Order: sequence, then structure tokens, then C-alpha cells
Amino acid sequence: MCQLPKIGTFLAYLVAECLILNRTIMNIKPLGDRVLVLPAPAEEKIGGIIIPDTAKEKPLHGTIKAVGQGTKDEEMILKAGDEVLYGKYSGTELEFEGEKYLMMRQSDVLAVIEK
Repeated sequence: MCQLPKIGTFLAYLVAECLILNRTIMNIKPLGDRVLVLPAPAEEKIGGIIIPDTAKEKPLHGTIKAVGQGTKDEEMILKAGDEVLYGKYSGTELEFEGEKYLMMRQSDVLAVIEK
């Protein structure tokens, strides 16, 4: 665990917490024009019927967790935190620290959901 500075201010505590969180939350950095997407959870129930895992449809939307730098031909217009729609067979499935992600190219993203 990281040692907190002895400054004694709340600001120093917040800075230390941010450094700890940034180091442990995401260690994956996509390359080029790729983005890392956390898919939205699949629906567990429809009406009163519980759907088994094998019958659940893949979600077609999610949240971008990390983005690459882009390429010289295509600049990165997506950013971390964007809610996006993507195709049914887009991306490569990854599992990192027990969480399932999709790695895909920026061009595989169909739309950004604005709230």
C-alpha cells in the first residue's frame, strides 16, 4: 500500500488516493485505433422468467474503459467513459482480473450514446 504524504491536508489525501486508484483500476492500454469496452450486463429476467446464461443475448452496448492513441490515418475521437453501440460480432473477448471486456477497433463502434 502507498504511504500518504505527511502534509496533513485533505488535498494530499485525495491526490494519494487518485494515484492508488489509477494504478490498480486499469493496466490495459490499447494500441493504435483500438478501444477497450466493458459490455453492459446481459438481462437476467424478462417479465418474471429468469434467463439461463446459455440463452442470454450478447449485449450490443457498453462503456469505453481505455483508448489507444489513434493512428496517423485515423485520429481517436472516442474517449474513456463514452457509452457506445457496437455490432453483434465486433471485437475480441478478453478477461482481466475477473471482468470480461471487448477489444475492438474504433471503426467497429457504430454510435456514441449521448445522455
